[in-house]
Amino acid sequence: MMSNYQSDDSALKASGRFGRLSYLGWSFLSTLVFLVMLVVAVVVLVGTNPESIASISTFTIIVFVIIYIAFLYFTIIFAVRRLHDLNQSGWLWLLFLVPLANIGLALYLLFAPGTQGANNYGAPRPTAGWEKVMAWMNILIIPLIGILAAISIPAYQSYVERAQKQQFEQLLEQQNQQQQSE
Repeated sequence: MMSNYQSDDSALKASGRFGRLSYLGWSFLSTLVFLVMLVVAVVVLVGTNPESIASISTFTIIVFVIIYIAFLYFTIIFAVRRLHDLNQSGWLWLLFLVPLANIGLALYLLFAPGTQGANNYGAPRPTAGWEKVMAWMNILIIPLIGILAAISIPAYQSYVERAQKQQFEQLLEQQNQQQQSE
């Protein structure tokens, strides 16, 4: 008896299907890998000296472009596989390039249930346990980061303004003391 699930499916190829949790899990994993590679590249190629950012070499730019192209490639592959799960052509990923349509496509990929059973693109792919964990981390961590950023950025800006005001007042006080001593 044949199974309704594919077992020899490589997640890094455009052929095949991704359910919602697989899509979220692999997208989160690729984002984490991309960010780690970017941080390592910045530290190794640019260094920790902020002045060296102004003199970024052509080699450094090429490395960043290669990393970004790899990230885009996998993002497209994952979107194509998710579209296949919805029994849609993978070419619909091009809607990500169209303003406003990209929002609709993203929502469609995230919330539309996949085709039950086999469709034009094969049998459904079972979601691995680690993919489910990564998907739920994506669902929970990304909004949490957004909330923390919404709280911490204004607080930090307020702190910077107070610190600058205090430095300015100290500078004025020092100037007044120098003028009085003369």
